[in-house]
Amino acid sequence: MVMARGWLGLLFHAEKAKSQRPTPPRKRHQSREVPDVLTKTEDSRRVSAATLRTFLTDALRACGLPEADAATVAGAMLEADLTGSDAHGVFRLPGYVRQLKRGVMNPKANITVVERSRATALIDGDHGMGHVVMTAAANLAVELARACGVGWVGARGSNHAGAGAIYAAIPLAHGMVGIYGAASSVNHMAPWGGTEPLLGTNPIAVAIPAGDEAPVILDIATSLASNGAIRTHELEGRPMPEGWVQNRTDGAPITDPAAINHGTYLPMGGYKGSGLSIIIGLLAGPLNGAAFGRDIKDFAAAPSGELNVGQFVVALDVARFVPPDLFKAEVDRHIRDLASSRQLPGVEDIRVPGQGRVARRIEREKNGVPLTAAVVAQVDEVAKSLGITPLSARA
Repeated sequence: MVMARGWLGLLFHAEKAKSQRPTPPRKRHQSREVPDVLTKTEDSRRVSAATLRTFLTDALRACGLPEADAATVAGAMLEADLTGSDAHGVFRLPGYVRQLKRGVMNPKANITVVERSRATALIDGDHGMGHVVMTAAANLAVELARACGVGWVGARGSNHAGAGAIYAAIPLAHGMVGIYGAASSVNHMAPWGGTEPLLGTNPIAVAIPAGDEAPVILDIATSLASNGAIRTHELEGRPMPEGWVQNRTDGAPITDPAAINHGTYLPMGGYKGSGLSIIIGLLAGPLNGAAFGRDIKDFAAAPSGELNVGQFVVALDVARFVPPDLFKAEVDRHIRDLASSRQLPGVEDIRVPGQGRVARRIEREKNGVPLTAAVVAQVDEVAKSLGITPLSARA
């Protein structure tokens, strides 16, 4: 059975409807989070969403993807850029093109359902681009949840799929709770107290519908800093903060991005982040017949062969527990309680996950997506290699 793979378009129509009453973006309390390293530089430029979508689609078509699949991947990458997950937007294009050219990713994948029950399913992605595979998985999870209240869909034979929130939010568009998890395609972390890179940055994303407030959307890697943030420091030759990467031999901090292959990424929250990475990896990998642990490549190793990335999406029908309007009203009430609670001295605001996404989309759809000169130069080189018009010539 071949899965339908059409892109749903931008996923947060409810958010856009709220654009008549936007609030200005809140200032970040920088001491509590990894800084935005992809866009907040003096040499950044703005590129319109329409230009980015066309450029990404052209690049993916040039790599052999069918029109519908190219649109799916381009839409997912643009969604990441518009909502602030910059490490999963156009920034990722050079890596995807390399993997497509090397045969790691199959541009014409035949995605099939290999197991299906009333509430669960397992799909084989045929080594296609993860964005296409997981869009199909999320749509199937919604179908299962609509029929029996919950749908859990696992995937094997997949690849990197970009921002996890995109797939958690597909159930959200149907009034459902969405959950996404993945066993990363490359091992960047060691188990807590170890030196061998046996764990990925294994992400988890959860999307919970709200009413008048923005949906609650949490999308996190289990490493302290994302791979995209670390690779951006490498691309731009900027030192990394201490605590992102440790030396494999003695655990000493590595701040030189040119030396990251001699280290392992550190988990968020110490042993807790390491433990969460293991749990997510086991549910996304072995449960689906996909890779985990030593079966996944060390990020310092030379790339070769197809990957067997495992992921899962869960859709949960709110109506099976409580009337949806009542649930959304309660979520709104709690969001407001949390956001308006007393703050510590020096804290600009208290944010609930997902609150900044609406403001970012409104601002970036109006003014364009900010991209650094280094990112634009890199994707321009990719465009030349594919024989398409460079991004800088379109903007």
